[in-house]
Parts: sequence; C-alpha cells; structure tokens
Amino acid sequence: MPREYPLERMRDIGIIAHIDAGKTTVSERVLFYTGVSHKIGEVHEGEATMDWMEQERERGITITSAATTCFWVLSHLEGKFKDAADRKNNQIQINIIDTPGHVDFTAEVERSLRVLDGGVVVFDGVAGVEPQSETVWRQADKYHVPRLCFINKLDRTGASFERSYKSILERLNPNAVAIQIPIGEEDALEGIIDLIRGKAIYFEGPKGETTVEKDIPEKLQAAYKQWREAMIDKIAGVDDVLSEKYLEGKEITEDELRKVLRTATIATKLFPVLCGSALKNKGVQLMLDGVYHYLPSPADLPPVTGIDPANDQEITREAKDAESFSGLAFKLWSDPYVGNLTYFRVYSGTLKKGSYVYNATQGKKERIGRILRMHANHREEVDEVYAGGIAAAVGLKDTTTGDTLCDEDHPIILEQISFPEPVISIRIEPKTKADQEKMGISLRRLSQEDPTFRVRYDEETAETIISGMGELHLEILVERMKREFSVDAAVGKPQVAYKEAIKKAVEVEGKYIKQSGGRGQYGHVKIRLEPLERAKGIEFENEIKGGLIPSEYIPAVEKGIREAANKGVLAGYPLQDFKVTLYDGSYHEVDSSEMAFKIAGSMALQEGAKKAGLVLLEPVMKVEAVTPQDFLGQVTGDLNSRRGRIEEVSDRYNMKVIRATVPLSEMFGYSTQLRSLTEGRASYTMEFSRYEEMPRNIAQEVVDGKRK
Repeated sequence: MPREYPLERMRDIGIIAHIDAGKTTVSERVLFYTGVSHKIGEVHEGEATMDWMEQERERGITITSAATTCFWVLSHLEGKFKDAADRKNNQIQINIIDTPGHVDFTAEVERSLRVLDGGVVVFDGVAGVEPQSETVWRQADKYHVPRLCFINKLDRTGASFERSYKSILERLNPNAVAIQIPIGEEDALEGIIDLIRGKAIYFEGPKGETTVEKDIPEKLQAAYKQWREAMIDKIAGVDDVLSEKYLEGKEITEDELRKVLRTATIATKLFPVLCGSALKNKGVQLMLDGVYHYLPSPADLPPVTGIDPANDQEITREAKDAESFSGLAFKLWSDPYVGNLTYFRVYSGTLKKGSYVYNATQGKKERIGRILRMHANHREEVDEVYAGGIAAAVGLKDTTTGDTLCDEDHPIILEQISFPEPVISIRIEPKTKADQEKMGISLRRLSQEDPTFRVRYDEETAETIISGMGELHLEILVERMKREFSVDAAVGKPQVAYKEAIKKAVEVEGKYIKQSGGRGQYGHVKIRLEPLERAKGIEFENEIKGGLIPSEYIPAVEKGIREAANKGVLAGYPLQDFKVTLYDGSYHEVDSSEMAFKIAGSMALQEGAKKAGLVLLEPVMKVEAVTPQDFLGQVTGDLNSRRGRIEEVSDRYNMKVIRATVPLSEMFGYSTQLRSLTEGRASYTMEFSRYEEMPRNIAQEVVDGKRK
C-alpha cells in the first residue's frame, strides 16, 4: 500500500497542560471538527471519547495518554474545494496524544513528549500558568518540542487573556507571541481576532462548526493595531530580512509573517499564543489551523540520533520511508481484547505486519503480529506504518517502554526515556490464597505498563511494597488491580519513600576471610566513598592496576556495593548519590571467589557509610494553595506548621495564591484540613520538587520507627 499522506502533511502532536485546564475538552472538539466522532463527549458528563477508562470517566480526569489519528483542512478553505480529491490534497494527517494533567501521572507526559514533534499547551484563562503547566513546559524544553499555547476557558468568570498571556511571558518563556486576541471575555466572549490575517472570526452553528470571517469591529481597531504591532515586532526580531523591512516601514505580508513564525516555532525561538473556549466551541478550529501552519512535520526536524550497538558510535536516521526501519516503543498497555499492545513511533523506514524487527535495547528479535492505528480505545488494523507514524503492535513479548525497534541488519539504539523516582509507598497483601497468584501477575503487568510504578518484596517482613508518584497514582493502580484482574487486596497506609545519603568523603577497607575445613573464602577491597550532588545516583569507578584484584572479580565488588546501598545502612532506605572508587585490595590464589568479593564490597560500603556521616533525605513537594483572602492567615499558618517554606503569595482574580515547599510526610490528610480551614473554598495542587536532608530530630524518629 502506498503512503496516503506525504510526510510534509503529517503532524505528531500532544495536548499537554495543568489538571483542569480543559485538555480533554479541547481534544473532544478536535475529534468532532475533524469528523472522527459525530457527537461531542463532555468530561463533566462522563462521556469523553479520549477518557475511556472507567476511572477516568468517574473522576473526570485523564489518567492514561490516549492516541488518535484525525485529518484537517484549513478552516477558511472549507467549502471551496472542487471535489473530495482536491480536499484530500489540501488536508493534513494529525496524530494526537491527549496526556494527563495530574502530577501523579507525569510519566505519561514524559513518554509522550519523547516521541512527539510538537505540542499544544492548554492554559486556563482564569488561572494562567499553574504549577503543572510549568512542569510540562520544562519537560517539553528537555526534549526541544516546538509548542503552541492555547489560552482556554475565556468564557469563565474572572477570565483574562492579557493576564494569562503575561503569566506565560513571566513564568515560562518571554518569547511567547500572541497571534490572536479574544472579542470580549467572560459572558461576552463572541469570537476571535486573527492578528496575522487582520480578520474577526465568529463561530456559528449549534456546535460552532461554521467559521465566519468579518471585518474587525470599530471599537476593537485600536487594540488590534497595538497587539499586531507587538506581534510583528517579535516575529521580525528573529529574522534579519523581515527586521530590515520592518525598520524601513515597508508592508509585511501575511505569508512572510507565517513563514518566519513557522521557522522560529520549529526552532523553539518563538511560541505562538492562541485563544478561545473549547467548551463554548470557540477557537478550536483556529488552533488546528495553527497546528497546520506552525508545528513541524517529521520532515522539518533534524534526523534522529542514536548509538550503533556494535561500536557505541553516534549514528543518525532520516525521516524517510526508504531509510532502514527504526522506532521507539513508548508505552505498553494490557488490552482485555487483544492482549499486550506496544505503542511505538516510527522515526525512519516502514514496518509491515507479519515482519520481524530487532529490539536493539534487549538484543532480541520480535515478530510484529498485527499493527493497529488507535482512535482512543477503538482500533483500526493497518498493513503498514510509515516514517512519522504512531501505531500499536500486538504480540511483542520482550519489548518494554523506551526500547528501540529496528532493522536487524542496521541496528541503532535511540535515546531512552528517563522517568522520575517514586516518592510514596504502600504495603499491599492479598486477602486469599487465590488472590496471591493473581496479584503477582497483575503487579507485573502494571509495572510493565507504568515505569514510575515499582514493586518490591520485603524479605524481613515478608510484605509486598508498591511505590508510585503520589496517593492518587497508587489508589488508581490498586483500583485497576481489583477491576481488571479481580484481585482483592488489603492496602496499608501510605509511607514516604525516604533515602539515605553520606556527608563526607572517606576511605575504608572491607575484608571477608573465612577459613573452614577445605576451601576457604578470601576477598579484600579498599574503597573511597564521596558524596555526589542530589539525584546523581551511584557511580562506580575501578582504579585497580597491576592485577591487585583479578578483573573477573571487579563486577562482583560493584554488585555487592549496589545491593548493600539498596538495602540501606541507617534505617533500611536506599543509599543514594555517592561515588565509589575501588583503588586497592588483594586476593588469594585458591580461596578468592566472586561471592567473597561481593561480600567484601558490601562490608566496605556499610563500614564507609557509617564513617561518612549518614543522613536521611526526604521528598519535598512544591505546593500551590488557592484561597479566598479571608483565610490567607489560617492557610499560611497551617503550611508553616507542616515545616513548609512560603516562597510567594500573589493575587489571582479575587483569590490569593500561596506557593510553598513542604515535606511530603507532612502533607498526608492536607486536603481535608484545607477544606475545614476555608469552609471548602480553597484548593491546592502538589508536585515533587527535590530530595532534601531531614532535620536530625525528625530523622531520628524515623530511624526509631516512630513515624512508620
């Protein structure tokens, strides 16, 4: 089958935002206006197409990223085509991933951004930039994803385009550029002014499906001129030719503006800002036009780089169908009807169903049984996927999130996806013997799907401990176990995932000598321990020279050190952020073994950690509380009593916004307390910020087991 749409007319985009900014509502309008769905599903009615999991519909939030494919033609050209073929020649294919906004599901955003070429960042027109907006923006910065901004909900009481736009400039990037302004706000939102085309656009029909162009109303001419001048100034600033024309006072055409803005957006030098209200069916078609005009096709981006597994050299793959195949698996999903689905993005070449691919990360061959193009949870079988495509494969046995799939004769390993560490744990135990086996299977499945969900077995207490990004994250995973795998389990109280660290550098030795009848055991190592910066993990360096320790025993030393670090020294929490240098030691011709060196490494680490001044680290959260002015004192006082540090208090419409950092261990039960302090009128959001050293007296309580 030949490719339906040329690469230049494809867009792989994600819709990302803070929770409740209206992402899924925007996605639903996109599906309706592009003809994928024939009715609009509303989130508040539990009918959203993209929120298809039961828990998503009940809670009105997005939990898992949903993928869909749709087709779009520029809104002002609609109705002006000769026939269906002419229309098809003017439309683009858009692969969309609607991502969750809740901080607990940050892995879904991270993995989606890794494989997308562009993003639409949705903002609430009342709140502007919120904490999670900053997080997703930084995640997009990390992967250099070009973005459009869509200021949504301008029909709400207290909405202000200007204030929201200002918050983007101040808190995210000063290179955002407004290319639209609203006609009216709150109840009076009527339409949108397109600053590039100099037209007022209105949305008519029962669902706002018909866009109507009119002249800009007289009363808005002054505002239009002022905003347009600021826009041209910003766009001309990134292009020398346009800049010269602008300074000479020459007329700049619509095409010139678009061309320069497109190039600058793809290079992440500018970020176009659009506006509207998805719920009131205003502005979504123009946002899709923006995707068409300004976000890149796979052909606009530089070739993807990776590593040749044979020699660790950097190699590239171009987004062309004729190139050898390469793709990245970015999500696993257990589907009750078709089994395990592996979502993947094709970076180069084509993939046919029934063919074999090579998993370069795992070094294994896999057979592609069926290929599905996804429409949320509906699916359509296809025979082939081309460069730039996003699809799901059925039946891959050894592939996990972040693995590279490629042509066996031309292997490549693409950059992996990095995920944050879990910060909260709970103990879980099956209620019956039958549940025990099912629980093992379900936990394995769920941890394969979600890289921020960890499962471990505590040998000392014989308990299973699951860890995740927050209380909601774990609550939903336990709920999925019950619903999808019919596992009945008792769940303990949430516990904080503390860590241990060292304060200073030390040198120690570890000696394991055991003489018994027959062959003895002998392992002797000298190591240097040094603290590293936070979040650096564990580094191991081998400085053994002249065969003081035979090279085959070195990996055993490292293994012993890592295992001991994982068990912890002070209170049984993982020891993190240190460097170990193995610099000396000795061995015995007969008695030395891998086991002896592994134990010697473990002993050396435990001894060294005690000498190096052990401290406990705790996860500290960024908290944003929004409260009426009357309760400001009570809310800040309560945060202070939780060891919180207030960083900023600002105004948002008629509310006060408090930004603070608070240790996670102090935040349990906060939502109930906040409601009772403010007569139920305040709300808050919380996300992980960093690990910090705990005050000694509180750390001692944890060590003594008082706070468990």
